[in-house]
Amino acid sequence: MKALIQRVSKAEVEVDGQITGAINQGLLVFIGIEKNDEQAQVNKMIKKILAYRVFYDADEKMNLSVKDVEGELLLVSQFTLAADTNSGTRPGFSTAKVPAEAKELYEYFLSSISQQYAQIQSGVFGADMQVSLTNDGPVTFLLSC
Repeated sequence: MKALIQRVSKAEVEVDGQITGAINQGLLVFIGIEKNDEQAQVNKMIKKILAYRVFYDADEKMNLSVKDVEGELLLVSQFTLAADTNSGTRPGFSTAKVPAEAKELYEYFLSSISQQYAQIQSGVFGADMQVSLTNDGPVTFLLSC
């Protein structure tokens, strides 16, 4: 499982002209679900995302998590993060979980993280989404579990 997290001052996801999720200060999280991922990887990733220290403290050090700053989370499924890019100039997707299973795991992710943290917004699994953001920093990290 991979998660590309970006510290943002604002972000939103639009599907078919409708905004499905919008946040102010917080993290935009793109989630890539790989072939062998199960609930254990989801649980580990949720723990990591909620605790990852990417916000500045009073000493201007990245010592605060999204929970510490009471920021928001915008979660977006992105199967291209699970792509195999090791050879050639065209990504392969044999490393991504099949869509039906990935959707089930993504829904588990949303349900589980919502039980641990209330300030959650999301995109729509499998939809053609338009994502707008203002990256704060820029600060971007690729997390793996």
